[in-house]
Parts: sequence; structure tokens; C-alpha cells
Amino acid sequence: MRTFIIVFALCALVSSPMFAQQDGGPPLSEPRIPRVEKPWTEAQREILEPREGRDGRLLGVWSTCAQAPDLCQAWLGFTDYLLRESTLPLRDRELLIMRIGYLNHGAYEWAAHRGIAGRAGISDEELLRITVGPDAGGWSTWDAALLRAADELHNDALISDTTWATLAERYDRRQLMEAVFTVGQYNMVAMYLNSLGVQFEEGFEGPPVPD
Repeated sequence: MRTFIIVFALCALVSSPMFAQQDGGPPLSEPRIPRVEKPWTEAQREILEPREGRDGRLLGVWSTCAQAPDLCQAWLGFTDYLLRESTLPLRDRELLIMRIGYLNHGAYEWAAHRGIAGRAGISDEELLRITVGPDAGGWSTWDAALLRAADELHNDALISDTTWATLAERYDRRQLMEAVFTVGQYNMVAMYLNSLGVQFEEGFEGPPVPD
């Protein structure tokens, strides 16, 4: 019965005037800084070749960044750490990323991580609930604390004592730091993608758009 109520409430939320019936795209309709094209410089090749798909596909988040190779290399070291070496559980990391991306209107960020979030066990219903926030019905105490941490960092640049204490029940010191750094990183990523006008890849799907 409880599951039915949650699903019914989410369906009502989707169909209510709070959300339009389409997904949001990048805030700019065209790029301000274009993606680099082949032939690449040697510095660009060093960045892009390892990230190029077998079909030659290359995400704009990388190929736009490569317009400034030294800056890009410095940033990618941090990015790769959070994506490959962070000790946060994948589901936790993606809840933080999706929430801060949504708060920053980071449509590309949301779309790029949507599939990762699904593989981490975040359902479509939970994705919709992320757009509502930590006070939406159905979250566990833990998941709500993660989303609230993202909200507090977004609003105040500070995780409250109450939220911190909840996270500290499960996280060690490194993980507490990684949670803060993850939100900070993807806050910056939204600024980068939005301001440079990085456009969607084929098949990308952004978050629902509030009316």
C-alpha cells in the first residue's frame, strides 16, 4: 500500500503543473566556445585520444575543454580522481552529482550522468524525486542527508552540523571530504558547461522543466 502511494504521488507530480512535459536542455542554444576538431594539436591529442570512443565519438565536455589544454589537464586530474578513485559508494556519488546538477540547471551534467545513475541503482522515480529534493517522500534518512548536503553546499557553502553528523555515522574522514569535493566539482562543471554553451550529445535527455 505504501509503495502504491509513493508511485501515485510521483505520477501526480509528473502530470501536475509544477513540471512541463518536456526535458530541459542547455541554457544557451549554441556554443560560445566550439569543440576542437581534428587534426588535433599534440597537447589536444594527449587529452582526447584516451577519451575517444571506438566509433570516434567524443563528448563535448572533453573536446570543449581541450581548447585550453593546460587548464584542461589540470582539471582532468581532479575529475578522474572523483570518477575512478573516490571511495564514495557509486549510488551516493551519483545522488550528489544529480542533485547539484539539477540545482545549477546543469542539463548536460544531468544528461551525462543519467545512465550512470541508473547503473548505480537510482530508479526513474528516484530521479524525479531528486528534482524535488531531500524533503520528498520516499527517501531513506541516508539518501535525504546526501541530497540535503548538496542543497546546503549550494545555498550556504556549508554543510550543517545536523547533516554532517548523519553523514559521519557512515563515512570516514576521507569520504566526508570527498562528498564536499564532489559537490564542489560538479557545481563548477555546471558553470563550465552552461557558460561555454556545450550542447547535448545525440540521445541526451535533460531533467524535467518546472513551469
